[in-house]
Amino acid sequence: MNLASLDLNLLVSLDALLQQRSVTRAAAQMGLSQPALSASLARLRRHFGDELLTRVGNEYRLTPLAVQLRDLARLALTGVERVFTAQPEFDPASSTREFSLLVSDYGIAVLGDAIAALLAEEAPASRLRFAVNTPEVVDRAQQVLLSSDLLVLPHGFVTDLSHRDLYRDEWVCVLASDNAAVDDELTAAHLESLPWVVSYHGPTASTPAARQMRMLGIEPRVQVVTENFLTVPALVAGSDRIALLQRRLVDLLPLNSGIRALPCPFAAGPLVEAMWWHPVYDDDPEHCYLRDLVVRATELAVGPPADAGIELIDTTSAASFPSPHRRP
Repeated sequence: MNLASLDLNLLVSLDALLQQRSVTRAAAQMGLSQPALSASLARLRRHFGDELLTRVGNEYRLTPLAVQLRDLARLALTGVERVFTAQPEFDPASSTREFSLLVSDYGIAVLGDAIAALLAEEAPASRLRFAVNTPEVVDRAQQVLLSSDLLVLPHGFVTDLSHRDLYRDEWVCVLASDNAAVDDELTAAHLESLPWVVSYHGPTASTPAARQMRMLGIEPRVQVVTENFLTVPALVAGSDRIALLQRRLVDLLPLNSGIRALPCPFAAGPLVEAMWWHPVYDDDPEHCYLRDLVVRATELAVGPPADAGIELIDTTSAASFPSPHRRP
């Protein structure tokens, strides 16, 4: 294929049409007339040899090929935008860029406020977007991180990405404060007999601690599944259920949350929270700034690396982030 013969405007039209699934709405989004966008749709149909949008009743539906192209078009368009907005240097004070982090509610509870505060101070015209790092997103991390800046996630889920470790945490078992079945110590028998609240439960979605427990032959009796760590305490309080939670999250809960934490009766393994990104952005000035900001926000939230219980590991070629904004 001769890329020089392609019209990049068609990529913009394709993305709008596939996202809006309507010529009228896509034309309004692009500021074009409906006949002009219909002409672009006709060119796209000839190029792909596919209808892309088919009318069913009063609405349009995407063809199977269009479903495949929807995410690819958005990724390609984001890449083009990054190319043509790139600058030799990055000035946070004048930036209007949106920074996007894929992170769980646990990660936001620990780091979110510190990240937002630093960014508001140093880049007041920029915007911060937190999106959920769902199992589907994690499974497609290589592709998703072409259009999102960072994935904040513990080790054990993704590979072949650049990363930097942020802090260490530990898994603890939580149960209701008035759970009479357990005194001051949990046993493996408790883990097998009591009902569980589990997070991200599925064939490929689980916490590292839950996977480790199953590897030891302890199969939890799952009663409730939730994809939000912050909902776990309310689902445990006042019941006979138990769950696994991160120690730092438990420490942030109010004293009257109705739960208590006990050590796991098995080697749950370390929880090392890290930020991951696509290697294509290793030396990108804007990206370097964001990564440095997250490291500094982590120090504000949980203390310096020694206090965070970790020796920071950075897999990029540069040993440190070039940041004139680092505080003494």
